[in-house]
Amino acid sequence: MRSWNLKEQGRQLRVGGYTPFSASEYPGLLSAVIFVQGCPWRCGYCQNTHLQERTRDSPIAWKDILTTLERRAGMLDAVVFCGGEPTMDPALHSAISQVRAMGFKIGLETACIYPERLKSVLPLVDWVGFDVKTTFARYADVTGVPDSGAPVRESVAAILASGVDYECRTTVHPAQLSPALLAELARALAAMGVENYVLQEFRATGCADEGLVAGAQAGYPGEALLAGIAPLFDRFNVRRAGQAGR
Repeated sequence: MRSWNLKEQGRQLRVGGYTPFSASEYPGLLSAVIFVQGCPWRCGYCQNTHLQERTRDSPIAWKDILTTLERRAGMLDAVVFCGGEPTMDPALHSAISQVRAMGFKIGLETACIYPERLKSVLPLVDWVGFDVKTTFARYADVTGVPDSGAPVRESVAAILASGVDYECRTTVHPAQLSPALLAELARALAAMGVENYVLQEFRATGCADEGLVAGAQAGYPGEALLAGIAPLFDRFNVRRAGQAGR
């Protein structure tokens, strides 16, 4: 087994959680999932609020993750880095490089918050699942952070230009995305060149925002709205709240 000289590799990825096996996180492949600590946004429907803060010490040592993955080489196809927001961590590039060297395909799930760090790791990534939460001009309504749509636009453009396989997705709640706003967002993404788009129905599980939970509408968005959005994309899918998957 390889001996990882972590002192020579500098700063280590701050890991807040680890799932050893997932059949749904990386499309079509069996993967392990690494949850990276930290996210600067406070979206009301976030289901991983425990990962938003970055503690002084990593709850799970990176060397232990590497050892575990080495033992699972041949049993897994891929490793997915998510969060939190993985591109918040300065050690992401090094961590992905180490895992890729083991022979795993690399998946990355991102909210597109840090475009420069995202651009630096895209050449190492085989698949990206990225969130676009609302129209770029209205981002602060969801994230609570002014001007948070600008880095998302830049990140989306970088992903599309890179040629990496991807899935673009939006979580939909009627209080945050009215039918008109959702249609506007879909048209904007299609104009940018997005071809694979998924709408995810809001899930109350894990949501700490009681207002969002109370205002959820089963079956939103409705079929008439979906019929207008679907033709904009080569691949289009809707994940309902009771449906298994990401």
